[in-house]
Amino acid sequence: MSALLVLPLAGKAQGTVTLTGKISSKTADTVAVSVRESPLDPKEQITYARVDNRGEFRLALNVNGPTKADLVYGDDVASLFLEPGNAMEIRFKGKDLSSSVSFKGKGAEANTYLAELDERFVENDGFQVLPDNINLYETPFLSFLDYRRKEEKKFFENYAQDNQLSPAFKEYAKAEIEYSYANDRLTFQDLREQVVATEGRLKMSPTYYDFLNDKALVNNPAALQNEQYQEFLINYVHYLAVASNHQRSDPDFYQVCYDMAKNQLSDPVRAVIMGRVLQESFRFGHVKQSAAMLQNYRSIDTKNEYYPVLQHDFETHKAFAIGAPAPDFKLISSTGDSVTLQSLRGKLVYINFWRTTSGLSLRDLPYAAELAKKFDGKPIVFLNVALDENEPAWKQLVIGKKLAGTHVRATGGMRSAIARAYAIQDVPAYFLLAEDGTFLNTKPKRLSSRAAVDEIKESFGKASTYSSTLPSSAGK
Repeated sequence: MSALLVLPLAGKAQGTVTLTGKISSKTADTVAVSVRESPLDPKEQITYARVDNRGEFRLALNVNGPTKADLVYGDDVASLFLEPGNAMEIRFKGKDLSSSVSFKGKGAEANTYLAELDERFVENDGFQVLPDNINLYETPFLSFLDYRRKEEKKFFENYAQDNQLSPAFKEYAKAEIEYSYANDRLTFQDLREQVVATEGRLKMSPTYYDFLNDKALVNNPAALQNEQYQEFLINYVHYLAVASNHQRSDPDFYQVCYDMAKNQLSDPVRAVIMGRVLQESFRFGHVKQSAAMLQNYRSIDTKNEYYPVLQHDFETHKAFAIGAPAPDFKLISSTGDSVTLQSLRGKLVYINFWRTTSGLSLRDLPYAAELAKKFDGKPIVFLNVALDENEPAWKQLVIGKKLAGTHVRATGGMRSAIARAYAIQDVPAYFLLAEDGTFLNTKPKRLSSRAAVDEIKESFGKASTYSSTLPSSAGK
């Protein structure tokens, strides 16, 4: 879980938060609080504190108004909501931060609510879309969402009656409920198509998306602090673009989304969502169009608040644009053969980065085998790159299960040269390369998606289509 720090409320001054704590059965020597200062900058402000021999720690940090943050201990994370002047005592078990954490002091009520909400709703599969509820059809899925929202509202209202919560946190908590609902409803059709491989895309009833007509849902200044609101808005502009007959594979898709955000949204969130669209364009779009949109953005970001971050992001991702050459590599396959990108020229290459310890990766492997069989004899290679430290476990799985496709392992795992070259931050991660070794899609349909078959079929012979979208300097 990453700390998606959001927009501070207007007029709120910067202030200090003090956290003291006690960890029973400590497992690490430091504890940290992670805060993202800008919604468009992935860099986080991380404040560390040493944990002494008694398991005690103390740290202080400045926050620019009420904000979401993460408490990090080892590999475990718990959500925090911090406001200037908070002074809390935090206690938890070293091996079980998220479910054992407790709070006392100024700010404790809000953070206790988050911990109890997480335990009651987030950790309960019955209240989650994945893995089971995504299989529902429209009517029962809406019943599920309505029931979850009703239960969350009841929980919040009861808690707010018995505890002192700040106005800022109340707005944040209400937005979390409303935009979790809105997000899951808005993305249901797409997500179901990706995950449920046994059926095609659902046809929704004519009124399914009518909830989007609520203007207060779309432009809601009170929700600015909530990351779910921002996720909803980015999904909303995607929906508007698709509804106007523009597909993600279209060269102008992100330009359309950019214009939708510009015309449909109000400040101050408009600049943030336009920036989010730009970042998507840098990763999944065409260099020339991205550069033009970035130049236009300068007139939107009159305070120069986000442009420098976006400019840096553009330069960083330019090499991964559609039509840019993919980084070459040399890896050894499970059968002992040497595999390079150069050796695969003349074929489409669908790369699946995975690990034997990743549940989501393992879930997709049977679909990888099915796709490999489906395109048997066609000029395409399904290259499965395991970012595993444990070679015996990898080999046993690949050879023992007779997994289809080409299987290679990158020594060094997530720190390997190929993981760095392809900027892999998590698995599974997918890339679709053209016959000439250039990027066709840096985020293709997942192996388990029925739409992956159609996407691959449409990709043969597309390499030259995108060459004109690259400036002469790109990819060098």
